[in-house]
Amino acid sequence: MSPAVLKRCAAAALLMLSGAAALAAAPREDAESRMRMALLLRADAERYEKGDGVPRDDAFAAAMYCRAARAGDAESQFRLGWIYAYGRGVPRNDAWAAHMFQLAADKGIPQGAEMLKRMLSGVAPEQPDCMLPPAPPPAVITMINGNARPGLVTDPAQRTRLFDTAPKKMVELVKKLAPQYRIQPELALAIMQAESNFNPAAVSPKNAQGLMQLIPATAERFNVRDPFDPVQNVRGGLAYLRWLLAYFEGDLKLVAAAYNAGEGTVDRHLGVPPYEETRGYVDRVLSTAGLTNHPFDASVTRPSPRLELIRKPRVETVSQRRGR
Repeated sequence: MSPAVLKRCAAAALLMLSGAAALAAAPREDAESRMRMALLLRADAERYEKGDGVPRDDAFAAAMYCRAARAGDAESQFRLGWIYAYGRGVPRNDAWAAHMFQLAADKGIPQGAEMLKRMLSGVAPEQPDCMLPPAPPPAVITMINGNARPGLVTDPAQRTRLFDTAPKKMVELVKKLAPQYRIQPELALAIMQAESNFNPAAVSPKNAQGLMQLIPATAERFNVRDPFDPVQNVRGGLAYLRWLLAYFEGDLKLVAAAYNAGEGTVDRHLGVPPYEETRGYVDRVLSTAGLTNHPFDASVTRPSPRLELIRKPRVETVSQRRGR
């Protein structure tokens, strides 16, 4: 074997070893992150289960416990088993309860084994539907300027059209700042066009100001001192978009709806609210940007506690059908 080949083999072996080390380290970091998220989700579930400062909502509490249980939190697994065993906020399901109690018992919670013995002896455990992780969006590889961008769906023709029609100064500003926030420039430009039509002095009847139409509360939230300064305003808008992308895990329909109507409104309506203005705004932004989804940085904020319910297809109950 020639020295050159030996050198290449050694380099490949070193690369494989370093890659293996990185893979070995990554699960620990991911597990820590998942458990931190699970504790936050469990805290949300407890508040809604008890009505602690919020309206009591057993069904929502069950959904939050399930997300925490799926992340590996044993206490949430036990509590979800209890919810299924007694039908609190969800239909009673002994098989699902047995599955959750068994998971909790396997992780050292003795009450899980006690509940199995006392209530569910002989019941065959069955994994609850909610314990199946949501199906990931289809993998997409988009070529932009010769570079592959995974996880991003875009219409290159619309992107070119937007860059050609927007004011050159605004395009240059957004192209300079957007990468610092990991935001696609076309999304920022589409928001800017819908909000102010690229007018840095724009003021809405609700006192939204500047290019990205920041209301005073949002400007303060993202440290914008002068909303009529184009650089400060765009930075504030980009910071808010980055936060919304993490909060709604890259779902641009929800992100655009929240930029227009507020994330609390989207949470409350479990999706794009039924306002003609907001729905038109969402269609306009997504069409102008040529985007359907967007990568997000999960470290920015935890996801919306209602995201699981937003994604879940609504099913009519028997009582709802009878009430028609």
